[in-house]
Amino acid sequence: MRRFLYDDLLKWKADSARKPLILQGARQVGKTWLMKEFGKNEYKNYVYINFDKDNWAKSIFIQDYNIERILLILQAQTGINIKPEDTLIIFDEIQEAERGLSVLKYFCEETPSYHVMAAGSLLGVAMHKGMSFPVGKVDMLSLNPLTFNEFLLAMGEEQKFNMLIQKEWEIIKFLDPQYVDLLRQYYFVGGMPEAVASYIKNKDLQRIRKIQHDILIAYRNDISKHAPINEIPRINMVLDSIPSQLAKENRKFVFGMLRNGARAKDFELAIQWLIDAGIIKKVNLAKEPRIPLKFYEDISIFKLFLLDCGLMGCMAEAPAKLILTSNDIFKEYKGAFTEAFVHQQLLSKYINIYYWSSNDSKCEIDLMIQKEDSVIPIEIKAEVSVHSQSLHTFCTSKYNGIKGLRCSMKSYIDQDWMENIPLYSVESFL
Repeated sequence: MRRFLYDDLLKWKADSARKPLILQGARQVGKTWLMKEFGKNEYKNYVYINFDKDNWAKSIFIQDYNIERILLILQAQTGINIKPEDTLIIFDEIQEAERGLSVLKYFCEETPSYHVMAAGSLLGVAMHKGMSFPVGKVDMLSLNPLTFNEFLLAMGEEQKFNMLIQKEWEIIKFLDPQYVDLLRQYYFVGGMPEAVASYIKNKDLQRIRKIQHDILIAYRNDISKHAPINEIPRINMVLDSIPSQLAKENRKFVFGMLRNGARAKDFELAIQWLIDAGIIKKVNLAKEPRIPLKFYEDISIFKLFLLDCGLMGCMAEAPAKLILTSNDIFKEYKGAFTEAFVHQQLLSKYINIYYWSSNDSKCEIDLMIQKEDSVIPIEIKAEVSVHSQSLHTFCTSKYNGIKGLRCSMKSYIDQDWMENIPLYSVESFL
């Protein structure tokens, strides 16, 4: 299974200023597989330590940060002779090791010739609990569920992938029914690696939903095990509300949908816990479409997305028949699946994603990103019918000169003030 982040790992390995690498990402997005695959393919040997499962390893950093001593213990336990440049050292679930993150600083400062990767599904949660972080002493990358392009490659559709990358719009238009069919499948399966692998192997739809259901249970088990006891009910309330929040017309997160009289301060920690665990992604309002967007961010107004559209479908109990065969799936739930899909594709390339709304809420831009020195407002339409005044008003009246992007079920067209692209091409286009 090809993951595009592999190319970034190759760049990390070749970098003479390389530091220990922390690979971030939610549980079951494929971090362990990717690190092992990289170690197997790019090194003579790799040493894999899982601090959640290997009890002997949990305390090896308590005595001191003597790297020579630590390496001797690792060699004795694994039977692998660890050599600089030739051996990849993998520390998985590093948040479970006492002082685990801190040791990366000493690998960086004292033995930079050793190649070290670390990962943890709840790293963000652990850091908010007070675990010290080696600022400036590590490199960082994030792994998300498979994108639609990665899904195409996993399905053996390399030619269709190449057409999207090359922006062969006339050929893409001819193949549109096939792309739409694959997009339907991705809406249902999503990008969690286990679900994708199972779908490719046997196309058992019930099995896919079982895998997705089990992943959601694993997330809830993490909540029960690691979250503060008094926050657990609130965390579950926020998580449970996401499908209905996204089914609203403007998708803006409304605390009153959680319970009567709910206030932001009552649920701030709950939302942050889910963000730290990588389970949800937050999209804040940008008051102005100006560079840098971060300067115009309003953290009090936001949308929340689940990390994967397949998991969202499972949580919403969306029937397979509706997603895979109905002509209405792309507009069902008021287009919630479609906006969640586009957001998921953007995550592979953009850390910060925003949205915009006028003061009177009559004009709204679904998502907005900063690309180099430009702001790109993105309108998302779940149908072939694309009548809407928001993007036109935004680009031709309110902020004349900004070119918009519309993702819809229509074919590619450039209208000077806006480009329309097929939904399934958003990752390739950007």
